[in-house]
Amino acid sequence: MADLDNAYALNGPDDCRRLYAQWAASYDTGFAADMEYRLPAHVAMAFLAHGGGDADAVLDVGAGTGLLAASLREQGFEGAIDGVDLSAEMLARAGEKRLYRALYRADITAPLPFSGPYSGIVSSGTFTHGHVGPEAIDRLESVAAPGALFALSINAGVYAAQGFDAALARRPGVTLVEVPIYGAAAAGHDPAHAADRGLIALWRHRA
Repeated sequence: MADLDNAYALNGPDDCRRLYAQWAASYDTGFAADMEYRLPAHVAMAFLAHGGGDADAVLDVGAGTGLLAASLREQGFEGAIDGVDLSAEMLARAGEKRLYRALYRADITAPLPFSGPYSGIVSSGTFTHGHVGPEAIDRLESVAAPGALFALSINAGVYAAQGFDAALARRPGVTLVEVPIYGAAAAGHDPAHAADRGLIALWRHRA
């Protein structure tokens, strides 16, 4: 799938903005449907299974079109959800779904334009090839409440190569859950990526 290859080859925020401006209109009905994109549902399930249902306010990082927020609601989460993403076009799609309390357009590798504090921080598909590295985790912890539950997906192909392993080793109590990113339908659309795996990193923030 050309869009996925282009996404994995991104180099910096400007590339991200351009790609997702073009991709936003067809993201849900094209990529997510064709590839049977399961990662958002896996992240939501892991977050709730580790006690995230008690969070009063959650930040959805790299919210995109709102697939993770939709999965959280489908699985029974009732707290407030705010979203942050670099792409105005993707956020516009997310806003149409009326899942969020607030949506912010921001680069999560720079100082964040909001302060929280959030009792849960979740992300699906943002920490991957060509996107965001582990340096953003410090930024996210700056808006996390003490004891906040993190549930961040990391593409298994970049986990060690981009230093996520070292970054998470500095945080006590991290649990990793390995999941398939896509379902069986992906093999018919993009055999090269159909078997891609994700690692969901879960931990409680210690201020």
